[in-house]
Amino acid sequence: MDALRHHTIREQSHRILDPFTDEQLATLGRALRLPPGATLLDLACGKGELLCTWARDHGTVGTGVDLNPAFVAAARERAAELGVDVTFVEGDAGGYVVTPPVDVAACVGATWIGGGLLGTLDLLARSLTPGGIALVGEPFWRCDPPEAARAIGDFRTLPGLVAAVQDAGWDVVEMVLADEDSWDRYVAAQWLNLRRFLDEHPDDELAPAFREELSTAPLDYVTNQRPYLGWGVLALMRRP
Repeated sequence: MDALRHHTIREQSHRILDPFTDEQLATLGRALRLPPGATLLDLACGKGELLCTWARDHGTVGTGVDLNPAFVAAARERAAELGVDVTFVEGDAGGYVVTPPVDVAACVGATWIGGGLLGTLDLLARSLTPGGIALVGEPFWRCDPPEAARAIGDFRTLPGLVAAVQDAGWDVVEMVLADEDSWDRYVAAQWLNLRRFLDEHPDDELAPAFREELSTAPLDYVTNQRPYLGWGVLALMRRP
């Protein structure tokens, strides 16, 4: 299956490719107290909403990197729409390091690019100025899930997530967490995207997989994901 095309279709109506609402993303930007001219790097940036809206709201500048051509095109259109000083690079974010170093380096919801949370933090640190802030977005278990829910992934609890980054030498200096409503807006909106695609392209090579997903995903989500799985962004500063 063409994974990039799969994600492009499923998330075609989304600007934020994580379970954050516009307000939650804005809350995170305000919480960091970024001065005008602060420099940002966003790895696996998706459609660039973080970089674009923070540039609009706080006068920051930055670079986003993503492998998906459709997402990069959407990010560039968004930057042009808002008239902001943001650059987007189409390429593999894994191993991407920027010079000169930046004030904020982010990987929000794609820590697989560094082989997991701690590997991604090491990658982000290579682009950070001393005293800079790393942002990581990660799922976590809100409570002990049933075995069926564990099939979603091997996640830490929120205390386990915080302990892991602290043990790796980082201070947690801020956080903003998703909630059930913002999960709904991210996940449930994909079902309508799938249905409309199936109606318009019933013979597409992806149609069987999308039909299967639409037939099973809503019940699985409300049973095994919505009650148990959290997600949030941690803001971290490396200890001196």
